[in-house]
Amino acid sequence: MFGYSIIQLVRQMGDKIDRDIRQELVQFYQPFRKIPCFLHRPFERVRKKAKRLPIIIEFEDGTFDFGLSDMKSSKCRTRTEFPSISCCSTKLSVEKIEQLLKNSSHIKKIHYDRKVTTLLDVASPSIHSEQLKQSGLTGKDINIAIVDTGIYPHDDLQGRIIGFKDLVNNRTETYDDNGHGTHCAGDAAGNGQSSNGEYQAPAPEANVIGVKVLDKMGSGSLSTVIAGIDWCIQNKSTFNIDVLSLSLGSNATQSAEEDPVVKAVNNAWDNGIVVCVAAGNSGPAPETIASPGISPKIITVGAANDNNTTDRSDDIVAEFSSRGPTIDGLTKPDLLTPGVNIISLRSPRSYIDRTNPQLRVDENYISLSGTSMATPICAGVVAQLLQKQPTLTPDEVKQQLISACEDIGQAPNVQGHGYLDAENLV
Repeated sequence: MFGYSIIQLVRQMGDKIDRDIRQELVQFYQPFRKIPCFLHRPFERVRKKAKRLPIIIEFEDGTFDFGLSDMKSSKCRTRTEFPSISCCSTKLSVEKIEQLLKNSSHIKKIHYDRKVTTLLDVASPSIHSEQLKQSGLTGKDINIAIVDTGIYPHDDLQGRIIGFKDLVNNRTETYDDNGHGTHCAGDAAGNGQSSNGEYQAPAPEANVIGVKVLDKMGSGSLSTVIAGIDWCIQNKSTFNIDVLSLSLGSNATQSAEEDPVVKAVNNAWDNGIVVCVAAGNSGPAPETIASPGISPKIITVGAANDNNTTDRSDDIVAEFSSRGPTIDGLTKPDLLTPGVNIISLRSPRSYIDRTNPQLRVDENYISLSGTSMATPICAGVVAQLLQKQPTLTPDEVKQQLISACEDIGQAPNVQGHGYLDAENLV
């Protein structure tokens, strides 16, 4: 029967292939429906060699080196290796995938290297971070890694971009061809210099490290995001990275226990880095928390609408903010911070800047909405807290943030533990 080998393999090895890979393999045969039966076999043979899929291979614990040896024996090249989470990324033909699954006993699961995007839907005063600044807490000497589209060297960050890694184009100078990462950096650490202090973030004296994992269009792959997180872990001591802010994600298609990006953020957390991740912009529907926000360890941030006032009484959960429970049934997000019409740093001539000129505010700023904005605002408050108590562990930081939240009367899977009130951290 045409296609029998792959279909049989999918059934036999279903637990070792994620849902997206199964769909890709089944769709592999769709173009042959109108081809005469006697031509199926030769066409199949050619297509199995030509059709290549981007994948992440996860090996059984303790078998990483053996798994790589199996790949070498099968003449399969790796693209990036992640020994800390026992994974590697590669691009293999369907024939090679079939061969590996049959011949290697060390493969735990094959994940589709699916697309990851910024969590942007086309402020700090309402969370009372100003009270922390009045106490001298400005994020000074705390370093925040922005894993995103890069960072433009904006005047409001002058002298505080202390590191940059480009995993997309391998450029060395600091830049942002999309604009999203620059806005996020400003949400966390912009000092408002170009606005006489009007558009100032919670941590205006914190340093930032730009890690570019998303391209000009604001998209990338799981493997590039994992590589960015891994780079932060490997360079934690070099740049004294305290906080990781990820305003990106993809649909959660598998349990957090099996999700490779969740494994990566959990690894950063276990290495002493506080990780803030966007909940996603698929609300108000339930069960829409994005990956890696489904991780039970890290801080998953939802967005509140402060209605452009500093009075918290009129603040509500943003309509677009993703709701729990997670794919595993866990309550998420963990908390809310402002994420609607947030004015932050503009990256001139970037993709967002050119396609949304109506969102520009004066010459140096732009207004954007999304859990993308809420996440670095939370990261900025974390920087303020760590300046006050630098020995806090990530778990202790998370607990203090949760304790500082105000219940605004929504269900836990809508508001998490509530709306962050940074004044309660003093």
